[in-house]
Amino acid sequence: MPHGSVDMNFLFTLGEVQRMVRAYADKQAARYGITRAQWAVLAKVERTEGLKQSELAEQMEMQPITLTRLIDKLCDNGWIERRDDENDRRVNRLYLRKAARPLLGKLAGLRSELTATALEGINPADAHRLLAQLETIKENVRKAIQNPASEPPGKEQRYG
Repeated sequence: MPHGSVDMNFLFTLGEVQRMVRAYADKQAARYGITRAQWAVLAKVERTEGLKQSELAEQMEMQPITLTRLIDKLCDNGWIERRDDENDRRVNRLYLRKAARPLLGKLAGLRSELTATALEGINPADAHRLLAQLETIKENVRKAIQNPASEPPGKEQRYG
């Protein structure tokens, strides 16, 4: 158990967990000759084929030029293809190529390995509770971003 208050430790611990999981995922993804960022792009395209590059950049909170470089590499490897939009020739839509399917199968197994490693020693019911609590935290922060001027519930406004 961490020492100190939740207030002192929550954000730091959450950030550290994210950093460590990302580093571990990068290391493990390299076994398949892919980066974690490339893996994320493949996974997004798999879930939503036909997505515009601009939409994908927005969803991934990534600069368009950075995403373009990742997609270039994925296209060079034969895993993704760009197709022209039927209604707007300035737009590229992204689709998986057949060659990506076996890799995505391996990466699904890797995702399960990473999850099992991270959740080792945590029983399944607690893991489900943790996931639900993280979703609640995400929703709380999303609401706060959308409504930045509001005071947190239950706090009295003070003036002067």
